[in-house]
Amino acid sequence: MSTPLSPNRRRFLQGVAAAGTATALFPSTRSAFANESPNSRPVFATIGLRNQGWAITSKSFKFADFAALADVDANVLGANVEKVQKNQGKKPDSYKDYRKILDRKDIDAVMIATPDHWHTKISVEAMYAGKDVYCEKPLTLTIAEGKLIEKVVKETGRVFQVGTMQRSESSQRFLQAVALIQHGRIGTVKKVTCGINGMEASPVIPVAPVPSELDWDFWLGPAPKVEYRALPEMRKGYGGGVPLYSNCHYAFRNWHEYAGGKLTDWGAHHVDIACWALGASDTGPSKISPLEYTLPVEHKDGYPVVNDQYNAATKFKLRVDMPNDVEMIITSEGDNGILFEGTEGRFFVNRGKIVGKPVEDLKDNPLPEGAIEEVYGGKVSANHTANFIEAMESRKQPISDVWSHNRMLEICHLSNIAMRLGRDLNWDPNKREIVGDSQANAFLARENRKGYEINM
Repeated sequence: MSTPLSPNRRRFLQGVAAAGTATALFPSTRSAFANESPNSRPVFATIGLRNQGWAITSKSFKFADFAALADVDANVLGANVEKVQKNQGKKPDSYKDYRKILDRKDIDAVMIATPDHWHTKISVEAMYAGKDVYCEKPLTLTIAEGKLIEKVVKETGRVFQVGTMQRSESSQRFLQAVALIQHGRIGTVKKVTCGINGMEASPVIPVAPVPSELDWDFWLGPAPKVEYRALPEMRKGYGGGVPLYSNCHYAFRNWHEYAGGKLTDWGAHHVDIACWALGASDTGPSKISPLEYTLPVEHKDGYPVVNDQYNAATKFKLRVDMPNDVEMIITSEGDNGILFEGTEGRFFVNRGKIVGKPVEDLKDNPLPEGAIEEVYGGKVSANHTANFIEAMESRKQPISDVWSHNRMLEICHLSNIAMRLGRDLNWDPNKREIVGDSQANAFLARENRKGYEINM
């Protein structure tokens, strides 16, 4: 276990909690923390720095000091060291090997934004090293990994926040959605549709020289050892500056070996909110049915027969049988967001809007005072990092705890398994296993590559 936070840090964390809701997001509130001494702030490190790694780091500067960064790509590491130094006025130490961060006694918590196949190994080792953990979504590559993380959180007593920030941010639209459901504003919920977008297939991606700045073997880590593949065309916009088609940076989401496609990317956000609203955060479905889907390459016994193209589903429509006879649809078609339908109405919510007659009716019939706080379990934090830091002080689990996250992520993992095998899956939410299907149950776990086992 790590050394308890100092009294100064406790006072700072109390200030974070007092900062409250959206007002704490604005620059004018920075003055509330300006008089804190440097050693009053928690000390963080980030492991994995492209895209979301920088995003969660940059929105944490107002709450924490970053002492170290780690990434297996020297260019990514160097660029982020410069950005962190510019923002906090002090240069963080930099490492290729994340284990050097875990060895340091001065670091209170780590933020993990590596590709998905690394999440569990780093998270478990960080907790055993006495660190609290903020790990990006989706938390795991397999259902078995989720069970392991739950075990270690309980064993070590570490605070663990999953990066499903819709629970804390997006102008509280998702909290309002959950409150509308819980206060019966659409009657009895009958159907929930999670629109999570599809993705494009790839052309054949040839073997290519490994970029000089990248430690490819270390990037692969727990995943099977394969050759680096890339086409010369570069990605533009978000996540840009890397090959558009590859089996590495950004494109890793499209490969079973490293992630779960859109099902565990956007699905980890919207299925989470849907389960929360339904009160199904500690249970699971009874059945997953792949109604329509497209796998970009041929599969045999659930495994792709080629290794030179993306293999995660590109289009899909799945039906999930949830408790209380609620039908959940997860689809790549239509708007990205969540449509709730009940016996007395329907409404839609995403990061940009919440619309529908039950929302319009709030003008004349508002939710009870404190309804949003009731959903959140207290005053809504300034952002997802602030909630994490408040939990570090209270030693209670934060708003995106591993148990509720894993329960809803099981739906996403099972959806991928159902499509890979091409059949319905019956799920026992108590035993957390697939009923009567040994082949499908074999997909619930995955062995780490030799040399990259989890250090327990």
